[in-house]
Amino acid sequence: MKLLLDTCILLKAATATLSKKGQNYISDEENELYFSSAGIWEVIIKNGLNKGNFKCDPNVLYHGLCLNGYFEIPISSDHTLVVQKLRQIHKDPFDRILLAQAMHEGFTFLTADKTLKNMASG
Repeated sequence: MKLLLDTCILLKAATATLSKKGQNYISDEENELYFSSAGIWEVIIKNGLNKGNFKCDPNVLYHGLCLNGYFEIPISSDHTLVVQKLRQIHKDPFDRILLAQAMHEGFTFLTADKTLKNMASG
């Protein structure tokens, strides 16, 4: 299964604070793990806004993901066009583009956000 990881899930995986269920998804060798360039951008922006749960060096995060076999998915115009089809669940542009990427690519979106989970599955 191809999994696109939400930024919060990426950070929890990087700091070994991921739930057991999340760890099972990530450690399953049948799964391909993807992160979005939007996630790295989100860490940079939210670090600048002093959001405590995003405190991490984006360079270390990026290189660590690459070294651990994660695949990067860049943002494309096709992804951005899917955003306009999404319901207005909230105004976080990072969540919206991540969900759009997962939907467009046919990936499973791994997130702890219940609203996003519901949108991703239907």
